[in-house]
Amino acid sequence: MTHDTFSLFELTATAPRARKQPLSICLHGKTRIDDYAWMRADNWQEVMADAAALPAPIRDHLEAENAYMETVTAPLSDLKTAVFEEMKGRIKDDDSSVPAPHDDYLYGARFRPGDQYGLYFRRAKDSVDDTVLLDADALAQGCTYFDLGDVNHSPKHDWLAYSLDKTGSEDYAVYLRKIDGAEPAALGITKSTGNLIWAEDNETLYWVERDDNHRPCKVYRRNVHTDAAPELVYEETDPGLFVGIGNSDARQFIEISAHDHTSGETLLINARDPHAAPRMVEPRSAGHEYSVHDHPDAFYIITNEGGAVDFKIMRAPAGHPERAAWEEFIPHRPGTLILGIEVFQNFMVRLERKDALPQIIVHHINTGEEHVITFDDAAYSLGFMGGYEFDTPWLRFTYSSPVQPGQVIDYNMETRERIVRKITQVPSGHNPDDYTCERIHIQARDGESIPVTLLYRSGLKLDGSAPCLLYGYGSYGITIPASFRTSILSLVDRGFIYAIAHIRGSKAKGYDWYLKGKLETKQATFDDYVDCGRALVARGYTSKGHIVAHGGSAGGLLVGAALNQAPGLFGAVIGAVPFVDVLTTMSDKTLPLTPPEWPEWGNPVSDSQAYDRIASYSPYDNIVDAAYPPVLITGGLSDPRVTYWEPAKWAAKLREHQTGKAPIVLKINMDAGHQGESGRYTRLKEVALEYAFAIAAIGAPETPKA
Repeated sequence: MTHDTFSLFELTATAPRARKQPLSICLHGKTRIDDYAWMRADNWQEVMADAAALPAPIRDHLEAENAYMETVTAPLSDLKTAVFEEMKGRIKDDDSSVPAPHDDYLYGARFRPGDQYGLYFRRAKDSVDDTVLLDADALAQGCTYFDLGDVNHSPKHDWLAYSLDKTGSEDYAVYLRKIDGAEPAALGITKSTGNLIWAEDNETLYWVERDDNHRPCKVYRRNVHTDAAPELVYEETDPGLFVGIGNSDARQFIEISAHDHTSGETLLINARDPHAAPRMVEPRSAGHEYSVHDHPDAFYIITNEGGAVDFKIMRAPAGHPERAAWEEFIPHRPGTLILGIEVFQNFMVRLERKDALPQIIVHHINTGEEHVITFDDAAYSLGFMGGYEFDTPWLRFTYSSPVQPGQVIDYNMETRERIVRKITQVPSGHNPDDYTCERIHIQARDGESIPVTLLYRSGLKLDGSAPCLLYGYGSYGITIPASFRTSILSLVDRGFIYAIAHIRGSKAKGYDWYLKGKLETKQATFDDYVDCGRALVARGYTSKGHIVAHGGSAGGLLVGAALNQAPGLFGAVIGAVPFVDVLTTMSDKTLPLTPPEWPEWGNPVSDSQAYDRIASYSPYDNIVDAAYPPVLITGGLSDPRVTYWEPAKWAAKLREHQTGKAPIVLKINMDAGHQGESGRYTRLKEVALEYAFAIAAIGAPETPKA
């Protein structure tokens, strides 16, 4: 099959035509008509847990969409298979993590050949023999979807708690087993968020449960070795805040956090007292974000108080984490965003981002001496790996760049010795010199400078002939890292330029970069993305109609808004689980994410200006008659984040207004949620579909370059 003999623009298959059932929606004196509101099942909470509960008319329509998708993409079968096999060939079949030390043991995870989910193991530090703690592939037998939420051993190393989601709804059931090989027992917890925390008594387990609207709001604990009823430790009554739990750095405390996107609060529980009440650090206040990190001698608090937009670090005496005791430790430096810290007995390590690049700074607590861990690549990603040990000079972190496979590095903070514990292996072969990574800056229409990371094969002619996949996100302050991704090489090896647009709404250039792309300034996010595409054309990297727009979730909102603004710029659009029906979703306070996300988008129910603003860019509400390029849309039936009806409605309305011949294709996964299909190999099939669609739509070569 070649692109000359098959084109996505020349189809004989008949696309589904969704019936119209107009619903009039009136708010703030304005009326809009939604022809496809019927796709939202009234019993959506039930559908999350049981796909069979989906009403028949909706199921029939989604199945018709899936059948059409199969017909349209059938000629891509060989290409999909080739791309899948390429991506699979870059994954080490018998891979293993670097085990993490804890007391007398090392804990890790590994894959046997053919494993989808792998197993968890430990071994004594003085031994070479592993003990299997949990065989995830065995647990996944017979499941159409499987996700292992957490695996957490008890402080005395004799019990294992773990959580499972078998529907994709992100409701996790909790299990307990004795590490000596006893059969696991279900604890009767079925709607947890999956995160499990042990108290230091080796008996008390903490978890968070969701309410009927799927929001994490209650913290429970119980002695898991008795029949005692769970004890409610904390309940959040504000539907706008999500609740989470975790261990403190020195493991002196169990932390409870209640937060939205712009504010929150932290409560601490003595980890050695299973009956202790939570202690408030600092009550929430509008716009104040902070996190707490403990040390036997002090607390370290990352905070944005006092106008510290990019955050500063405060210090408080042990026993007094409250705000009145805070004293400045690391001052605010505009443009240098403090992303996080890890505290050890003698060191505090912070991860920062400046000029769209991360850096790690090691600070000696006693002497105040600091040094930066340096790297040479033009663009790269860094991340803390955490661990169980506090009194250690060793920091473990990850490093990769678009051309350099990921590394796990142990760094001695005293001697500055680096030990590379693992380099991601690419069994099919990888030579970094075959690829070029560039960091460029383009000028947006309002004069802002937008960083763009580029990856392409070395020697590629930059004469405008290359196709380009332009990836973006641009919401919640999430910054897409310049990391190594083996899957994208299937496009790059076919002559694509892979571009990441570090647009406003992320924190690529500091927290202010996020503020410049949310609420009243949200339109800048979409304009930046379009301007990046136009600049890549103007600079000769690619050409108009040869750009594939790609984004998922809020990135789907991005590409949807960009498609409405500049349909002729793109040769194809891929919207994965796309958040595109923004006005309707943000007006429905019963949905899981709506109240917590009003600080990100605005509340269109109570604020007429927010209504108008969202209405001006919501992709679903701004579709017009146009010659749209080929569009591939994906969704998941049990997705609690972007509910299935958003992509379904978007596909129906785009198809209704399509004046060209290109297909609008929708794939709804009937057995999965927001993360798509599970399993390290199975999930590659969805990526292979996306990339095959991109290759065929653009007319790129179907075989990689040598």
